[in-house]
Amino acid sequence: MGDHPVESEWASSLDLSCEIAGVHLPNPLVLASGILGTSASLMVRLARLGAGAITAKSATRLPRAGHPSPILLDWGHGLINAVGLTNPGAEGMAAILQEARAELAAMGVPLIASVFAASVEEFVEVARILTAAAPDMIELNLSCPNVAAEYGEMFAASPRATAEAVAAVKAAVSCPVIAKLSPNVPDIARIARAAEEAGADAITAVNTMPGMVIDIEAGRPILTNREGGLSGPALKPIAVRCVYEIARAVRIPIIGTGGILTGEDAIEMLMAGATAVGVGSAVAYRGLGAFQAIRREMEEWMKAHGVRCLQEIRGQAHRE
Repeated sequence: MGDHPVESEWASSLDLSCEIAGVHLPNPLVLASGILGTSASLMVRLARLGAGAITAKSATRLPRAGHPSPILLDWGHGLINAVGLTNPGAEGMAAILQEARAELAAMGVPLIASVFAASVEEFVEVARILTAAAPDMIELNLSCPNVAAEYGEMFAASPRATAEAVAAVKAAVSCPVIAKLSPNVPDIARIARAAEEAGADAITAVNTMPGMVIDIEAGRPILTNREGGLSGPALKPIAVRCVYEIARAVRIPIIGTGGILTGEDAIEMLMAGATAVGVGSAVAYRGLGAFQAIRREMEEWMKAHGVRCLQEIRGQAHRE
């Protein structure tokens, strides 16, 4: 596009910015939690490479080593992983966030902290520790699917449990709170409404879907943890359906996440009702240039269809 002045002029006039709970994003592509949000240098690098917001890896109260390898598999139609919430603990993650915060702020790229916990009280404790780093938003991982054996039923399986966690954290912190939900529930719109009524400022939809891949020669599951979280292309139709249903049920913004590999995928998620789009597996498939590539593809699609801002297409699938 840079070789064609008319195309460059059009691209420069495109508005890909968006806003979540009063926080401005230069573009709608949000690094999903757990994807390289593990060090300050990586988070800053991905922002420089085009991410519109950065979500750090989920932090728990104490450090976690995670599951032993193998923990990740490309099974042909997507990825399946059981990392096991590897992280340095709340204090360690707060230090990483603090290191990244200043550089990200200078670039105008918001920082989203992520919290995983086994109880409402622990969600509050970890969130308070992470707020010392002044993240722009806090995402509550209410739906991590591959540690259920340790913690029992996920919070996102219950409207009441979701609401309790959201309300408690909202009362404890001053920054916007995002509820990250699971696709593995009968009625995700009901869970989203409970989160909104409890004070959630936004919804991330969705986390990975529990699955399993078996090595038929060995006769046993490939992942050491046996089951893991399904992401990538196979998850996208599920995620799009979830976002569509949530958008009909709530007024708060949605970060649509799951299987976004191309600009066309991102456009589809926006049409389902998402305000922004989470990008995760695309980094594994397309490398660190995934954000720039997806943004370029979005711009090309918008140019071809005479669209100048995302608001023109957001929620289009709901219009009759």
